[in-house]
Amino acid sequence: MNNLKVALLQLMPTGTLDGNLQKGMEYCRKAKAMGADIALFPEMWSVGYNIQEDIQELKASAISADSEFVQSFGKLAGEMNMAIGITLLEQFEPLPRNTICLFDRFGRGVLTYAKVHTCDFGEECRLTAGDDFYVTDLDTEQGKVGAMICYDREFPESARILMLKGAELILVPNACPMEINRLSQLRARAYENMVGIATVNYPAEQPDCNGHSTAFDGIAYCPDRPGSRDTLIIEAGEREGIYIADFPIEEIREYRRREVHGNAYRHPKKYSILVSEEINEPFVRKDYRRYLPLSIR
Repeated sequence: MNNLKVALLQLMPTGTLDGNLQKGMEYCRKAKAMGADIALFPEMWSVGYNIQEDIQELKASAISADSEFVQSFGKLAGEMNMAIGITLLEQFEPLPRNTICLFDRFGRGVLTYAKVHTCDFGEECRLTAGDDFYVTDLDTEQGKVGAMICYDREFPESARILMLKGAELILVPNACPMEINRLSQLRARAYENMVGIATVNYPAEQPDCNGHSTAFDGIAYCPDRPGSRDTLIIEAGEREGIYIADFPIEEIREYRRREVHGNAYRHPKKYSILVSEEINEPFVRKDYRRYLPLSIR
């Protein structure tokens, strides 16, 4: 297997959990018919990225990772021989989490990741942040896959940790306007880590979103070409649809064996300041959850 096809499901939510289940399964089947190996949903598909202001309503809209909604996608993955990355507002204490559950092509749950970098300056202050980044081996053909979610993209450490853990492809559910600077961040994460990155956003009809789901393969230089190349595989428009990102996984692996980025020439002993928790002006933000009482963090 030389390529890995990721279906970016740039879809509008229906407004109900059951509606999102039925529409999500319908589009997974369409993605399989288009030759996809992995189908990926935008951020918090179960609720269409709707974070209730009332805490009790928020908790009531959250679902378990073992819920019928989530497990239905696992069953479908096994039936279709296609991996599925389903996203949800996950039941968790003290507050719900922003989560992706990845099922492999045999229908096995192989990765559950909760967003580490929650947007504490906005409505995600009402969510529990995740505590680590994870990588899984889908199988010997499909390679090692990790995940980060939306705002995680803005911290180089997210993709770097996933690369160090072996990720060849990073799945990125998203729910925000994808403009040139955010796209540049994703391009940079792919380039500096020599990793494929697949990002799926909601279409423009969704508030505060604009489509432009993207995929980058991270291969900047080819032996048979002068200079560098754009690592962009695909950039969707604003409309709802399925967009297939065709990752040359064997080429990515060969590129990682010969090029100079990633982990080849790092100096980790010189990076101790990166794990310091000290925050100085002008970067102090009083709404950062570290400053909040323990009872509401």
